[in-house]
Amino acid sequence: MMKNKNISQGVDYPMIWLYSILVAIGVLCIFMVEFSEGSNWFTSFISGKTNYSKQLFFAGFCALVATFILLTDSKLFTAFANLMYAFGLLLMVATFFIGKNINGSKSWIPMGGGFNLQPAELCKIFTALALAKFLSRQETDFSKLKFQLIAGAIAIAPAILSILQHELGLALVYSSFLIAMYREGLPAQILIFGSSFGVLVIASLIIEPNTLLIILSAIAVLLIYFARRQARRNKGLITTIVIIWMISAGTQRFVIPYIFNNVFECYQSTRIYSMVGKDYNCSDNVKSLKKQKAGNEKAPKKPDDYNVRQSKIAIGSGGFAGKGFLKGTQTRGKYVPAQHTDFIFTSLGEAFGFIGCVIFLIIYLALLYRIIRIAERQRSTFSRVYAYSVVSILFFHFAVNVSMTIGFFPIVGIPLPMVSYGGSSLLTFTILIFILLRLDADRQMVLR
Repeated sequence: MMKNKNISQGVDYPMIWLYSILVAIGVLCIFMVEFSEGSNWFTSFISGKTNYSKQLFFAGFCALVATFILLTDSKLFTAFANLMYAFGLLLMVATFFIGKNINGSKSWIPMGGGFNLQPAELCKIFTALALAKFLSRQETDFSKLKFQLIAGAIAIAPAILSILQHELGLALVYSSFLIAMYREGLPAQILIFGSSFGVLVIASLIIEPNTLLIILSAIAVLLIYFARRQARRNKGLITTIVIIWMISAGTQRFVIPYIFNNVFECYQSTRIYSMVGKDYNCSDNVKSLKKQKAGNEKAPKKPDDYNVRQSKIAIGSGGFAGKGFLKGTQTRGKYVPAQHTDFIFTSLGEAFGFIGCVIFLIIYLALLYRIIRIAERQRSTFSRVYAYSVVSILFFHFAVNVSMTIGFFPIVGIPLPMVSYGGSSLLTFTILIFILLRLDADRQMVLR
């Protein structure tokens, strides 16, 4: 089971330092928003009753897990990748039967002692390993559609289960595996298609439907006009443009309204509309109306963007240099909801201002850059795919969480890695990073 008695052999210490700094920043931020004046800070840290003391204990436990991973044989991760993926999916299915409902999401399994396990978090690790295992097989030819679909299914399966558990934010995280697939040869057209759909959704929210239809039609006409010469040699070009126009127009007029009114919950549609400065009418939401008639939900309130407004106020009040340690009035005054979890970035912005936020962003970007450096020096396809999966997950969490707190992305409940409060979250990112460090320490081996 154990490979190297010397745990330091081949380990990338800059990565460990960057990880440790981010964990320390997380404990510090949670401490800033929860510490009560007049309390003994040392006693409160070891009491286990405050969130910052619990996070410190989580960090200590994660340090033990990290040490165990570094002492583990790398081949175990390749040997059991598929089995762990199946176990992760089984755990996610189990939440429908034994799960605990927290904030409207039945995605937690109570473990006792006040600790709850969120299988959707752990399944990100198993999905990264399973995807790396599949793409590193000798018989996998990723240039063929068959293997692209199988790789996509590996990432989509846990995402679907997350959606059924009302964890839209975690479901979106699984789309980050497209970056790792792109590095291994996924056609750029797929990424362009996904990006184009995102632009079409935003345009549908901002622009009046008939006006957008006219704009799409004008773009199609211009494309046909400029492509008329090429169309003589490629007779299918005009047909392709017309088909794309029909799909875009149909999506804009029928598919997108259906998704917002029939698939999303009222609060989810409200948050997305508020991101672009629009109000969503909950009376149009079929799901909310059905729940309301069944007596399971109160009448929808007028949508607002209270969370984001309070977050912006807190970050903006920090100014250029910040208000100082333990001097934040907005975050310490409990004005910002979920300020120790999803909105933890606000405490950093208020206390240390623009300068503190820039330094924090530099540290995070240094971590991401370091992982890319590690990925590119791997001899094994398995290790490289896994490394890109890790950096993709971290980047997605980081970008969405920070964008969410400043109003550039709808509130989807995604934690800031290593910083937000939560045992499951910290454990997941610790395991992700230290498996990578273990694989990198054995980078001279070709793992499959």
